[in-house]
Amino acid sequence: MKRFLAWADHRTGVKKLTEEALYENVPGGSRWRYVWGSTLTFALAVQFITGIFLWMGYSPSAQTAWESVFYIQNEMFGGWLLRGIHHFTAQLMTVLLVLHLMQVVVDGAYKAPREVNFWFGLILLILTLALSLTGYLLPWDQKGFWATKVSTNILGITPVVGPLLQKLVIGGTDYGHLTLTRFFALHAGVLPASIVLLVIGHIYLFRRHGITPKQPLRKWDEPFWPEQVLKDAVACLAVLAAVLFLILRPRLFAAGAPMGAELGAPADPSEAFSAARPEWYFLFLFQFLKYFPGQTEIVGALIIPSLLMGVVFLMPFLGQWKLGHRFNVGFLFVMLAGAGMLTYLAKAQDRNDPDYQAAVREASVSAERAQFLASTKGVPSSGALTLLKNDPFTQGPRLFSKNCASCHRYGGTDGMGGIVKDPQSASDLKGFASKEWIAGLLDANRISTTNYFGGTKFADSKMAKFVKKEFSSLTPEKRAQLEKVIAALAAEGTDIPSGGATNQVDTFAEGRRLIASPEMRCTECHQFHKTDEEANGPDLTGWGSHEWIVGMISDPTHARFYGKRSDRMPAFAKQQILDAREIGLLAEWLRSPTPDPRFPAN
Repeated sequence: MKRFLAWADHRTGVKKLTEEALYENVPGGSRWRYVWGSTLTFALAVQFITGIFLWMGYSPSAQTAWESVFYIQNEMFGGWLLRGIHHFTAQLMTVLLVLHLMQVVVDGAYKAPREVNFWFGLILLILTLALSLTGYLLPWDQKGFWATKVSTNILGITPVVGPLLQKLVIGGTDYGHLTLTRFFALHAGVLPASIVLLVIGHIYLFRRHGITPKQPLRKWDEPFWPEQVLKDAVACLAVLAAVLFLILRPRLFAAGAPMGAELGAPADPSEAFSAARPEWYFLFLFQFLKYFPGQTEIVGALIIPSLLMGVVFLMPFLGQWKLGHRFNVGFLFVMLAGAGMLTYLAKAQDRNDPDYQAAVREASVSAERAQFLASTKGVPSSGALTLLKNDPFTQGPRLFSKNCASCHRYGGTDGMGGIVKDPQSASDLKGFASKEWIAGLLDANRISTTNYFGGTKFADSKMAKFVKKEFSSLTPEKRAQLEKVIAALAAEGTDIPSGGATNQVDTFAEGRRLIASPEMRCTECHQFHKTDEEANGPDLTGWGSHEWIVGMISDPTHARFYGKRSDRMPAFAKQQILDAREIGLLAEWLRSPTPDPRFPAN
C-alpha cells in the first residue's frame, strides 16, 4: 500500500495537495459559523450524485416525463428515497445559501481583497435558484407546469427583449415538449456545468485569501484538521438527517401516507390549475407582485428586485467604511425579514382562501387518482393524461360542477366539494337510482323538498300528489310491498343477479310485478317493460341504468323521458353542450354503485 501511495504521490502530488487542504490555517481556531460553505459543497455533491441516478430513469418528453417520474417514485427500487433526497436537499440548499450569505456579510468576508469571491457567491446563489426553478417543471405535473408558466410570463414583460426571451426559453409560443426539453438541458447540463466552474473559482479564491475570522479572536490559530473538519462533518450529517426527516415526515404523522417528494397529476395545458404556487422560497415574490397590478407589474417583477440585487452586488464598495458595513448588515437583514413577512402573508392568505383550499384538495385527489390508475391499469401509449381524461371519477365531478350544479346538487355540493351560491332548483343526485335515493323520492314527506321535486315545476305534480296520498300512512303490508318496488326499481339500473340468493331474485321479481300491479298503479303514468302509448311519465324500463342516464342527459325532451313537460334541463347532446364521451363519463360517475374513495365528493 505504501508503494502504491508513493507511486500515486510521485505522479500526481496528491500528498502535498491533501496536506495543504487539511492543514490550512484557521485564524482564531475552528468555529461552527464556518460550516456553511462545507454544507453547501456537501449538498451540491448530493444533488449531482442523485441527479445522475434520476437521469438514468427519466425520459424528458411531454408524453413520458410524468410517466418516468411515476416509475422512479413507485416502481424503481429505492426511487422514492432517491427522488426525495434530491428534492429536499434542493430545498435546504436555499436555506444554507442564505445562512452562508448572512455569515459572509456579518463577518465582513466580502471586503477587499475578497470582492470577486463574494460576487462569485452571489452568482452561485442565482444559479442555484435557477436550478430549482428549472427542476420544478421536470416532473411535468400540473403544479410544476402552471407555476413555470407564471414565472416565464414574468420574463415576457421585460422591456424590448422580453417576448423574444420568453419565446426562446419555452421553445415557441406554446408550452409543450420543447419547453420541457429546454428546461431539462438547462437543469442537467448548462446550469450544473456553470456551477461547477464557479465553485472551483470560489474555492480557489477562498483558499487564496483564507478565512476572514470573526473578531475578536477567541483562541489560538488551528489547522483545518481535525477540529474544523469534525464540525463540518457534524453539520453535513445534520443536513442529511434533516433531509431524511422531511422525506419520512408524512409517514410519521399519518399511517400509509406516501413518502418522498410530491408528484401531482399529469400536466394538462387545457385544464386551468387554481392551486398553482411557486415553491416556498419564491412565494415572497409571488406575494410582492400582488401589490403591482396591471401595467405596474414590471416594477414589482423586475425593477425593484434588480435594484435590491444591485445594492447587494455593491456591498464590497459600501463596506469599505464602518458605517457602510453596518448599512450592509442592516440592509441584508431587512431584506430577508421583508421576504419572510411576504412569505408569511402569502401562506396566510392561501390558508384563509376557501377557493384555493378547495383547489388544493382537488389537486391532491387528482394526483392520487392518477397514480392509482397508473398502478392498476398501466400507462397507455397515449400517456398518463389519457387515464384521467377517460376516468369518470375525475371527469364526472368536473362536468357536473360546470354543467349541472347551477340547478342540481351532489351531496349538497357542486360535485367537487364546493358550495354553490345560487339556490338549488333541482334534485340532489348523489346516490341517484340507489335504493336510498328512491326511498326518499317515494317518501310523502320528502318528495317535494329541494332534494327531489321541491325546486321544480313537478313539486305539485300528479306524481307528488300520488306519493303524498298513497304513501303518507302505510300499513305493514303496504310498506313491505313498497320496499319490494324500491328494490326492483333500483335493480333496473344494474344486473339482476340470476345466480344470487333465491330470496333476492324473488324480491326483484315480486317488485317488478307490483310496479305493474293495480296496488301500486305505477304503470298508469309510466311505461315498464311493455309499450304504452298513453304513458306520459319517464319510462321505468332500465330506469337509472347507465344507458338510461345517458339518454336523459342527451335529450330529456325525448318521449321516453319528460317530453314537452321537461323543466328547463338542456338537451346536452342535441344542443351540442357535451359530446358523447363526456355524457358517458358523467353518467358512469352518477350511477356508480361503488364510488371511488379517492374523490372527496364520493
